Amino acid sequence: MPEKILVIEDEPGIVDFLERGLSAHGFTVASALDGVTGTDVALSQDIDLVVLDMMLPGRSGLDVLRRVREAKPALPVIALTARGEVEDRVAGLDAGAVDYLTKPFSLSELAARVRAQLRVAAQTSATTLKGADIEVDLITREVRRAGALVRLSTTEFEFLVYLLRNRGRVLSREQILRAVWGYDYDPGTNVVDVYVGYLRRKLRRAKAASREVGGEDQSADTPIVTVRSVGYRFDAAD
Repeated sequence: MPEKILVIEDEPGIVDFLERGLSAHGFTVASALDGVTGTDVALSQDIDLVVLDMMLPGRSGLDVLRRVREAKPALPVIALTARGEVEDRVAGLDAGAVDYLTKPFSLSELAARVRAQLRVAAQTSATTLKGADIEVDLITREVRRAGALVRLSTTEFEFLVYLLRNRGRVLSREQILRAVWGYDYDPGTNVVDVYVGYLRRKLRRAKAASREVGGEDQSADTPIVTVRSVGYRFDAAD
């Protein structure tokens, strides 16, 4: 059965554009023209993802987002914001939006982001993530490599989980910053590269420890691959 997308947007022309376009990409689409109706539909119907305009009559997009997060914390919401409204983007991400697009935007980009977030949502329902010889328990927040315990900070853990959930995909520094740190890309920051270094060192130490206690004699290299001039990829090979 096709995934059902709810579009909450007060401009009929944009709603028609999104209904036609997302339907052409294979989704079932429902829509609402104001925040009150949109909230009711999001909470009462079986919706897989919400595309939410932040400027709505009746109830603000931010209020809709907060109510959805409280009632359905696993329901992904992609926020739509006006060009240049940085505050709206930051507030939306802080309130729980998984991604955002700035108007005007291309339908193909929106469809790609919808598919990406639906993949993440499907994976989130699992309690354990595995990739290469790394295993992450999302309940206990325990990480092991080849059986050896890896002690990570909160940010390192969230970063590793994001990489695992997107294994095999090249992730830009901007995508990683938005998903893990929740703010826009600053060309001057190297925080992503710094944390990649932290993760690689800890994962290498864990692999070395596993060999010392009788594990297989394999390379201690990590599956976090640098893609030059783009970002990083968690190697999908097991």
